[in-house]
Amino acid sequence: MSTADDAGAVYRRYLSAVMLHGHAGAKAVGLGATDLYALNILGLGGAMTPGELGRRTGLTTGPTTRLIDRLEQAGYVRRAPDPDDRRKVIVELLAQPGGLDEALAPARRKIGAIVQGYSPEQRAVLFDYFARAADAYLEATAELHGRRTD
Repeated sequence: MSTADDAGAVYRRYLSAVMLHGHAGAKAVGLGATDLYALNILGLGGAMTPGELGRRTGLTTGPTTRLIDRLEQAGYVRRAPDPDDRRKVIVELLAQPGGLDEALAPARRKIGAIVQGYSPEQRAVLFDYFARAADAYLEATAELHGRRTD
């Protein structure tokens, strides 16, 4: 096995662990992973139309509507008129699931300790990577869905 193969395996293991933790975190607060990811999308991106939320989650219209219905019924989001176009509806984040911070705290502590073990210069590289890799993944996701991001 080459060094590139080893690096690829390490990276795949990392991505798998992140995904598994996301699923476990969602389950710990009584949500499905897509529901928790949708709340995260709204938390990071702000209020958006159901169509935009569907595009960002990769869901079609019907599943997006059911997703919003579940989150609205649980008190996490609400549908509201778009302030820029009253004919449109936006989905606004109201709350995060109770217990979410507690469920995610162990991983946050462990990852925080790892990051703190790096020098300030190394941390700068890590956070540059996180920002650039997030953009790359979002662009690649858009390509998989057949649309451009620019």
